[in-house]
Amino acid sequence: MSGDDYLGILPLDPADAHLVGRVWDPRTGGPRVVSVRGGQVYDLTDTVNTVSELIDRTDAVDFVASCAGQPRWQLSDLVAASVAEDLTRPHLLAPIDLQVVKACGVTFVESMIERVIEEKCAGDSSRAAEVRTLVLEALGGSLASLRPGSEAAARTKEVLLAQGMWSQYLEVGIGPDPEVFTKAPVLSSVGFGARVGIPTFSAWSNPEPELVLVADSRGEVRGATLGNDVNLRDVEGRSALLLGMAKDNNASSAIGPFIRLFDSAFTIDTLRTEEIALTVSGVDGYSLQGQNSVARISRPFEELVAATRGAHHQYPDGFALFTGTLFSPTQDRGDEGLGFTHEPGDIVNIQSQLLGSLRNVTGITEELPPWTFGIRALHRYLANLLPVEERV
Repeated sequence: MSGDDYLGILPLDPADAHLVGRVWDPRTGGPRVVSVRGGQVYDLTDTVNTVSELIDRTDAVDFVASCAGQPRWQLSDLVAASVAEDLTRPHLLAPIDLQVVKACGVTFVESMIERVIEEKCAGDSSRAAEVRTLVLEALGGSLASLRPGSEAAARTKEVLLAQGMWSQYLEVGIGPDPEVFTKAPVLSSVGFGARVGIPTFSAWSNPEPELVLVADSRGEVRGATLGNDVNLRDVEGRSALLLGMAKDNNASSAIGPFIRLFDSAFTIDTLRTEEIALTVSGVDGYSLQGQNSVARISRPFEELVAATRGAHHQYPDGFALFTGTLFSPTQDRGDEGLGFTHEPGDIVNIQSQLLGSLRNVTGITEELPPWTFGIRALHRYLANLLPVEERV
């Protein structure tokens, strides 16, 4: 994707979409809150300093729709700079800022089975094909219609326990409580065009194309975007206690391109049947395609949100919630039976008709630019934007 075909980043109905995001502005040395209308990008930072603040406004849609003035950037220029990874020019950032990045795992039966396989392989990809056969035989194909937490799920658990095939992944996949974990620190997620990192200590990694819900401080879901929950299968497979090591590394959370706000025509119900497509294109000519069909999720969005935020836990700046993925690649990339793993330079494109396209390129984590712009840096930047009498 280049600046000339920037429209590929937008939903198929851009005229009807209320899109907000962030742009890095080299002139002021910090992030700007923006809205996107077609090919034009408007700077909202003089009115709302953070996306978190914008999402918390009950009139967010009307505010975005009514913002007047001249556009500050052309979307084609931002896309071109982002794809070129030219940090000296204005470029796109992840569209969230102060929101905590949470994630739900094992929310699709197919990916749940792959997590069980990782566990039974102890992270050894060379055993994946053999163990996959054993696991599928033990499960007997009986899980697809199970409602998590139901009596039928409890009976299935007893059968699998008797066969010695029970797993912690099955517990959160069909048990009463979903898996919810913290994916990434505040402000650490990367956006469209940026590199995503694969650490050198992992030899079995893959992308996870996901729908990301964006909630305000009250726990109300106000919009959605796309995400890549980069996963290190060998690390998590060794032990679920290594989940943090497998999930939270430099540039391991990609979100974007923009948040599409809910309005009268685009609601959370609209997303229940959304199809999220994945394409991986390697510098070696390798190509992988996959699909995340949100309709096949095993728990409703509301259940995942309630498990994240409630009387037990609040998020005063809101949160972004990865909802899990159906996609788990088993296609061999190299030797037979070893399955898929990332290589440096893979172009990863995650796309949906309603949310647009998120494009990233894989790199070696330890060689990527370090993450340096955190909460203190944002605080200083925003303080300098205020009139002197209002600075803290």
